[in-house]
Amino acid sequence: MYRPVQDEEERYLLHQLHLAAVLKEDSVFVPGTQRGLWKLRPDLSFVFFSSHTPCGDASIIPMLEFEEQPCCPVIRNWAINSPVEKSNNLEDSKNKRDCEDPGSSVAKKMRLGTPAMTLSNSIAHHETQESGSIKPDVSSSNLTKEELDTANGIAPGSFKVVDVYRTGAKCVPGETGDLRKPGAAYHQVGLLRVKPGRGDRTCSMSCSDKMARWNVLGCQGALLMHFLEEPIYLSAVVIGKCPYSQEAMRRALTGRCQEVLALPRGFGVPELKIEQSSLLFEQSRCAVQMQRADIPGRLVPCGAAISWSAVPEHPLDVTANGFPQGITKKEIGSPRARSRISKVELFRSFQKLLSSITEDKQPDSVRVQKLDTYQEYKEAASAYQEAWSALRKKPSFASWIRNPPDYHQFK
Repeated sequence: MYRPVQDEEERYLLHQLHLAAVLKEDSVFVPGTQRGLWKLRPDLSFVFFSSHTPCGDASIIPMLEFEEQPCCPVIRNWAINSPVEKSNNLEDSKNKRDCEDPGSSVAKKMRLGTPAMTLSNSIAHHETQESGSIKPDVSSSNLTKEELDTANGIAPGSFKVVDVYRTGAKCVPGETGDLRKPGAAYHQVGLLRVKPGRGDRTCSMSCSDKMARWNVLGCQGALLMHFLEEPIYLSAVVIGKCPYSQEAMRRALTGRCQEVLALPRGFGVPELKIEQSSLLFEQSRCAVQMQRADIPGRLVPCGAAISWSAVPEHPLDVTANGFPQGITKKEIGSPRARSRISKVELFRSFQKLLSSITEDKQPDSVRVQKLDTYQEYKEAASAYQEAWSALRKKPSFASWIRNPPDYHQFK
């Protein structure tokens, strides 16, 4: 799966700015209206492809009763002392999750490309009745019949929503949290989440959350905004053949970003086209699972990561367990042990670009004040920081986890 890593795009865009501002060669950028600023060529746009739905909110997808389920439906009457309700971790719910193991005897082959059925945002909150049935806490006064049917777990054509696909991404501290009830009431939708799916929480937000932020702040990051007249937005997102819901994607990527107030000039919430491909990525987890259907044992992800950027020098960056491939123990802690898309190396590229431009042609944001550290340069991108502050004022983004400032105090 291609994961939304902003650093790969940033490396590419830094190279394109170097072509335009220093070498005066053809680039994806053209001069802006202000000194030292550039903007994307009007005939170009960026499309993001992922072989699977982004982890987090976009992966909470309803399953219908006519679908072949990747796990066995929950039919028992769960008691108050259920192991699932006692658990604080998805992986602790073994009796619920064993059936989702691809190597389990009860697992069924996942049906791919099923017509998307959506789970209404109004199913975010549920109440368990004495009878054991689960009903959504919704008001019917403002819903159409179709929306009301969806909210009550009934799809068009009287197909019931019997469950939802799980996401391992955990709710951030301060969020309401998942209900963790059986079936479709397991998750709550629209919440901020952190990775990984297994193990302790990190400060890394889920892919769904990162892409939602891009839809307001752009995918270029704070540093590059020093050189740009306006942010760079994705025009489309394409998802490979996998379990998919159009409404879940729109809810996660664009629905949470609507009506952000007081955005600075150039920033907005542009329309994002979201599509699904009919082709199955041959190296995707689903494809490999099907190829190994008759081979015993679990499918374990590789510890290596491959990133590629369209740059002339060292376009490929291969890391294993966080370090470039081939690094010895003695080299850990040295510059050679850094990935080319690490914050430090990208900051080096940014500084190199800045030093290659004569002072009279540099952007005002870096000329009028003395800046030294990575954190100072990020904070000096005032328009970007203003837009980020406006986005965090929305309740759906208020709990976003940010790294401590000390983490970015490097030169």
